[in-house]
Amino acid sequence: MAEEKKEKKTAAKKPAAAKKAPAKKAAPKKEAAVEAKEEVKAAAPAKKAPAKKAAAKEEAKKVEKKAEKKVEKPAVTEAICTVWNIRTTPRKVRLVCDVVRGKSVAEALGILSRLNKAASLPVAKAIKSAAANAVNNFGMQENLLYVAEIQASDGLRIKRFIPRAKGSASGLVKRNANLRVIVKEAK
Repeated sequence: MAEEKKEKKTAAKKPAAAKKAPAKKAAPKKEAAVEAKEEVKAAAPAKKAPAKKAAAKEEAKKVEKKAEKKVEKPAVTEAICTVWNIRTTPRKVRLVCDVVRGKSVAEALGILSRLNKAASLPVAKAIKSAAANAVNNFGMQENLLYVAEIQASDGLRIKRFIPRAKGSASGLVKRNANLRVIVKEAK
């Protein structure tokens, strides 16, 4: 019986070896198939080139039609700058805004540089930013710009407590201001 088991094992091994040998022979066929595919790929672009040219022409026509359909937008006449949560109360910012409203940008910046108010610095920064937006983004002339609108509104309110007598506490509201500046070009 031991001999029969050995014969079965060797018989089982022989077909496995027989299966491996044809796999090695099949490899050259794969190489030939790969070479044939490469030849087909090389020939294919020559056939697709006219189709690509036609697609490019169609895209060009679409772009021309879009250009014809476009309506010219009116020229932009104002530039805006918005500053959020300036750490000063809105009432103090409004006092500064009232001084420069309607003035030219150069005159407003001159006034703010000499104004003895805490809010003059953020207001001056906002006016400079709005003027820069007008010049860089919309091509306006810097010497013709004026502060058309400037307004300060209530921003974030920070609520805190302050200690008081006999172990009590009182509420404290620290106000912030939002600032909006619109500059326009004088005609």
